[in-house]
Amino acid sequence: MAPHLTTPARRLRSRRNLLVVFAILALAGIAAGGFGLWYILVGTPSPAAAAPIIPAGAAVPAPASFDGSWTVDTGLGSMTDFSSSWVGYRVQEQLAGVGGHTAVGRTPKVTGSLTLAGSTVTAASITADLTVLVSDSAQRDDQLRRQALQTDTFPTATFTLTRPLVLGSLPADGTTVHVSASGDLTIHGVTRSVQIPIRARRQGGIIAVAGSIPIVFGDYGFQGPSSFAVVSVNDHGVMELHVLFTHI
Repeated sequence: MAPHLTTPARRLRSRRNLLVVFAILALAGIAAGGFGLWYILVGTPSPAAAAPIIPAGAAVPAPASFDGSWTVDTGLGSMTDFSSSWVGYRVQEQLAGVGGHTAVGRTPKVTGSLTLAGSTVTAASITADLTVLVSDSAQRDDQLRRQALQTDTFPTATFTLTRPLVLGSLPADGTTVHVSASGDLTIHGVTRSVQIPIRARRQGGIIAVAGSIPIVFGDYGFQGPSSFAVVSVNDHGVMELHVLFTHI
């Protein structure tokens, strides 16, 4: 025969059972990919975006002349330590049963070029393929195709320099320079004029460029998707990039 439970004991057991049910439902939501519904653009800059990284062991001889065209080299570095070329995003949210969480995604499929004349960057453009954004969840990545960024409809993001970058003097090998790049940023089919703080470093024949910029989703015509698993999502985030150029 089961022991007789007093009213307070019954209430305690009922509360415990309810908590167990909530925990099971939360875990089921994660397994079903519910967390993918809010995974969008960007939050606070990561160390990888804050400073340019020259991949360990990468050795590209310096060209006879630095003038001319440089192109994005996706064969250098690795996504394992984010020392390769990539464009990414972060967004901060509050998740049911989890609390504060920063969603992060990266696409390694980046193309682009820059033109150098003396100590001035006269032209530059970067294009990121958003259809191959990778997170730690395939369900999250799939949701971005139809919600928020809608990468099935708007597959790329681009940045085009609209004002020459005057460096003053060509940076010495291993020196990091800080500049602000003025240009047009296109996301979700909407183009806006922006200024992106950039850090650049040259080693031999490699120029590494890193930067990040705050993004307000409404400025680009989209908003964060909703989900039962999400308590709240910021209406802004951060786009970040790390790109390696080599001379053509």
